[in-house]
Amino acid sequence: MVAHVRFVGGDEGSEDDHCPAVFVDPTTGDFLFQGRIITDPAVLALVRQHGAIAADEAVVWLPARMRQVIEDALRGFDDARQGHGEPTVRSLLARATRSAVHLEMRDFYAPCPGFEDWMAGGDGRTDRSGWVAAVEGAVSRGVRVRRARVVSEPVSDYTRWLYMVTDVNLKAGEEVRWLPRRQAFDLLLPGADFWMFDQRVVLWNFNSGNGEHVEGYEYSSDPRVAAQVVAAFEQVWERATPHEKFEV
Repeated sequence: MVAHVRFVGGDEGSEDDHCPAVFVDPTTGDFLFQGRIITDPAVLALVRQHGAIAADEAVVWLPARMRQVIEDALRGFDDARQGHGEPTVRSLLARATRSAVHLEMRDFYAPCPGFEDWMAGGDGRTDRSGWVAAVEGAVSRGVRVRRARVVSEPVSDYTRWLYMVTDVNLKAGEEVRWLPRRQAFDLLLPGADFWMFDQRVVLWNFNSGNGEHVEGYEYSSDPRVAAQVVAAFEQVWERATPHEKFEV
């Protein structure tokens, strides 16, 4: 009996709730296919030419556009991905069950319309409703969402703006702490920002020299990597100052 299945991917072209999908049993490696049941007698007759269809069997249809999903399952599905295609922060947050932590270590990220507006004399506010909804959804499921920021002092203008708009993160349910870089100098921290979900999946994100996000993430579910990341984040968190007590 199958006790657990891992979702590999669904049909992105499906227009209804009955989405064809591919799953893998992580214990046995067996495949499960969800698709429309074929009832056309002519098609079933063609299938029967190659073997009988037992009473407890069904012939299902999956569209050709799902070829990549099927190939992913055949090659050996990486547990970190939790679905077809490159994982995103929101997709992994939506599947988290216990925790999500984020470490930021730069003094400037670009492009940033909110910061640009603030520097030009505006209120620096942008629509972040999508992220707020994602965090609120996770928190409502019991996921603890924590964000730690390592910043230089005196702080940059960007950090001042970021501190101001962090009220949105807090209202959504995030816990946020700040750590001056001088207080982190003796910690062995990774060379890139990261998200980690359920202390199991690490998602690294990279930025160019001018702060722009570099397309593509690197991710890992290697327990050895996860253990190092857990240690790094918790050391920062222990030393960092809660948002409401940090002064910029």
